[in-house]
Amino acid sequence: MSKLKLGPIADEKPIKVQVELPAALHQDLSDYADLLGREQGLPAVEPARLIVPMLQRFIATDRGFSKARRTKTQNASD
Repeated sequence: MSKLKLGPIADEKPIKVQVELPAALHQDLSDYADLLGREQGLPAVEPARLIVPMLQRFIATDRGFSKARRTKTQNASD
């Protein structure tokens, strides 16, 4: 089985945000949740719980964002 990019889903105190997802994206999240559960030997998590770790991973690995953030921080300290 292929290694998925997400690991275990942390259970943190949330801040409520409401979004509407296209049905196809929700189905993709459901499929991902099922595969993630199988890979970890656990039941599938609620698909909505994948959104936060996916966004965190996306932001953490976006080189353009990291560079822009560093530039902004450096300019603010000048």
